Amino acid sequence: MNIKRRGCCLFLLVLTVVVSGSCVSSEKYRIKERESEELSSQVMALKSEKNALEKETRELRLKILSLEGKMARLQQENTNLEEILKAKSGTMSQQIAELRKRNKDLKQENESLRAKTQALEVEKTEEVLGVRTMYEDLVQDMESEIKKGEITITQLKGKLKVNMVDEILFDSGRATIKPQGVKVLERVGKVLLNAKDQAIRIEGHTDNVPIGAELAKTYPTNWELSVARATAVTRYLQEKIGVDPRFISATGYGPYQPIASNETEEGRTRNRRIEIVLVPMEMAPSLRE
Repeated sequence: MNIKRRGCCLFLLVLTVVVSGSCVSSEKYRIKERESEELSSQVMALKSEKNALEKETRELRLKILSLEGKMARLQQENTNLEEILKAKSGTMSQQIAELRKRNKDLKQENESLRAKTQALEVEKTEEVLGVRTMYEDLVQDMESEIKKGEITITQLKGKLKVNMVDEILFDSGRATIKPQGVKVLERVGKVLLNAKDQAIRIEGHTDNVPIGAELAKTYPTNWELSVARATAVTRYLQEKIGVDPRFISATGYGPYQPIASNETEEGRTRNRRIEIVLVPMEMAPSLRE
């Protein structure tokens, strides 16, 4: 009886130990299984992260290769630009040197022109002063004729004009200077001898009354008469007074440049005239040659 009880108790004890051991092992297994599942999840996450990193690495390598290619091209372009700039620098240096030389030449030329301009201004001033002096001398010497209205004298901008009505120099329809006219021309001529660098123009003018039949045998028109009178005055000034013939000329305008109306006797008298005109030589270039 006791032996049976003991055997049963022993059996129960062993069974309890086995069952207890089995329960402990099953619990550990479940723990390990969960750990394994967590590890697997972590591994899969790490693999996914690894794949993403590898993809990013490949993309970065492609970008690096692209950038390296661009850098190489930029370096080549930079080298080319440096060579171009170097070449252009040499050309520009040469151009700058040429421009500086040209600027220096222009300054010298400008200084030369300025000196010439100043010299011309001085010369022009002297010419104007000379004409003014002649004007004053003529006005003084011809005072009585001026008062009578036989002579008018004007002076403007270096140009001097002596206007003489024909009756103090010529008889009607004639081209021979009469004694009274000789005296007048002698006084005028002495003043003209002081003209420097001035061209002297002797201009003959008439009214528009046609030449008479008898006079027309010598002077077919007023034009010929005006030329003959201008020539007579010119020859007198040259031969008797000594005016340089290189600077004196004779011109006849006939009735074509009136200064008054030919409808009145007073106007026709004013139009029948001899004008002695002094102008600077640059206004009469033909007399220089």
